[in-house]
Amino acid sequence: MKKLSDSVEINGINFIAEAERKGSAKSLFWPWAAANVSFLAISYGSFFLGFGISFWQATAAAVIGTIGSFSIVAISSLAGKRANAPTMTLSRAAFGVKGNRLPGLLSYLIFVGWETVLVSLATLASGTVLTRIGNIDTDISRVLGFMLAGGLTIIGGVLGFKVIMKIQLYLTVITIFLTAGYIALTIDSVDWSKVSALPTGPTSGFIGAIIFAITGIGLGWVGCAADYSRYLPRKVSGKSVISWTIFGASIVPIILVIYGSLLAASSEELNSKVASDPIGALTTLLPTWYLIPFALVAVLGLIGGAILDLYSSGLTLVSIGLPVKRYVAAGIDGLIMTIGTIYLVWYASDFFVPFQGFLITLGVPVAVWSGLFAADVLMRKSYSESELFDPNGRYGSYNFKSIGLIGFGTIIGWGLVTNSLASWLSWQGYFLSIVGGKDGSWAYANLGVIAALLIGFFGHIVLSRKQIKNQEINFSKR
Repeated sequence: MKKLSDSVEINGINFIAEAERKGSAKSLFWPWAAANVSFLAISYGSFFLGFGISFWQATAAAVIGTIGSFSIVAISSLAGKRANAPTMTLSRAAFGVKGNRLPGLLSYLIFVGWETVLVSLATLASGTVLTRIGNIDTDISRVLGFMLAGGLTIIGGVLGFKVIMKIQLYLTVITIFLTAGYIALTIDSVDWSKVSALPTGPTSGFIGAIIFAITGIGLGWVGCAADYSRYLPRKVSGKSVISWTIFGASIVPIILVIYGSLLAASSEELNSKVASDPIGALTTLLPTWYLIPFALVAVLGLIGGAILDLYSSGLTLVSIGLPVKRYVAAGIDGLIMTIGTIYLVWYASDFFVPFQGFLITLGVPVAVWSGLFAADVLMRKSYSESELFDPNGRYGSYNFKSIGLIGFGTIIGWGLVTNSLASWLSWQGYFLSIVGGKDGSWAYANLGVIAALLIGFFGHIVLSRKQIKNQEINFSKR
């Protein structure tokens, strides 16, 4: 009989041996689809309309922001296929072996934040459903929901890659089927007269919705992009890696955001409830008999993303220097996730306020790193395995140009974002006077995220192109 310990992935931040590299680019569809088949995307439709835009503008923003952000994820996936190592190991080439602790810490925070958010949403949703079905006490319902969502997330994240790939395949099929059922049962709630009556919003609102899609849907995945392509053979087509990543990750979220916009535009009551319970609010449109299937798809859809986050956060924690095995690090992250979930579910007065503050504030430095890493992948054709672990090697201990770029991009980015709903972020937006101030039409477009992304991408090309070229030449001579 196979022991549970035999299922635990042993690989950590090391390069994957040739004999373990199997599969095709098509296999990337399942983890990325499962991670993004979530009812949260339906609630995003309400968030998009909150920028004061029309349904058609929300649709365009969903398409542009989702595909655009996952294009960066797909480019970063090339590094995994090319070098067969996790993202935060390969990032050492751009930042230095020790200098990479800075982006590693940023990625770690975004992973832990997202896994906490997703499990919290699953807990809230299951609590809402169980309370409505069985008249169970709300707190007891939420505890039961957390045990299911948190337990499956920790199990998947700790066991590792092979188990995750199997789980994600089943999660994708089940959640797509049950989500289609939700749409079929609620389609009559769409009021086309109210949808079409929404006026066209300002350009600033449209740009803001696009940026929200970038930060809320795709950008947070850049830090783990190579983690799931690193087991592919190096001979696999790079174009196929890019296309399957974008397709798998984008197709369902786009459809669900568009449908969520239709529902939110049709019901002011639903639109207002989404802010406090983004998933549970969607149950108000359902007949009682479908609540159990709804709870199942809501929880499973969120777990799909949480598992990827927990797995990659464990890898990232090891990459920044914690001297433990990957599965131990994943267990530690599971504990942190549990504490964070308890706060969001039982103590936070509103879900959307901490969620938006989290996305915007961490989204800026993560955007700088994402742009920088994508540029590095495009410029770099090879990696020296041993020297990614040697501070005295070609990549050095610290690359202060890249580290400085993170600092510069973050300062500029934070100066161009604001969040009036969270008082602890009132210091942001110190550069907004150039576009009308903190009360102007561009104040909530979060231009700082795009500015940070562009600074990271083009700044790295300008500052490091020659250095990377020399590293490539020296490597080819060996």
